[in-house]
Amino acid sequence: MRRKVLVVILLLTAAFRGFAQKSDINNFIVKESLLKNSKLAIIATDSLDKPLEQINGVYTFSVSGFTQTLNFHGGVAILPLQLERSAFVYLKHLNDAGTHSKLVYVYKKEGNLSPYQINSMWLILFPLAVIFIALAFKRLIIIAIIVLLVFFYFNHSNGLGVGTFFETIFDTLKRAF
Repeated sequence: MRRKVLVVILLLTAAFRGFAQKSDINNFIVKESLLKNSKLAIIATDSLDKPLEQINGVYTFSVSGFTQTLNFHGGVAILPLQLERSAFVYLKHLNDAGTHSKLVYVYKKEGNLSPYQINSMWLILFPLAVIFIALAFKRLIIIAIIVLLVFFYFNHSNGLGVGTFFETIFDTLKRAF
């Protein structure tokens, strides 16, 4: 009798585990908040960028190096910080499936936010291309140095510090290999 009860309990436990939905955030997109209050909304999505409305609860994100706990309702969370001007925002979420990150440039014009996702490989390829051109044509070394300095100044002045810059590159290389 004990064995039958044990078998029934094990079967019920297995059945309930099979019906339980996994609520990990493995992909997300960044949009402007519907309230137009200079805040960003993070929308949990599947691999095809379809919103996952069953995501509810508190999840931890790293936003440009600062840890934020975000409360998701219906697959959407609002970042509590307002953006004063255009800036780079690096969002990273760590769960059991790995690290999921996005680099977004948020352009602010007349109170509207326009987030543009940036492929982090450009942060590697652009400086390498400038260095390659400078080495190929020796006369362009000074121009290449000036272009690289402007590139790094633009990144730094818009919120993409040196630490975040290299963290973005290392995360991109980890995903590529």
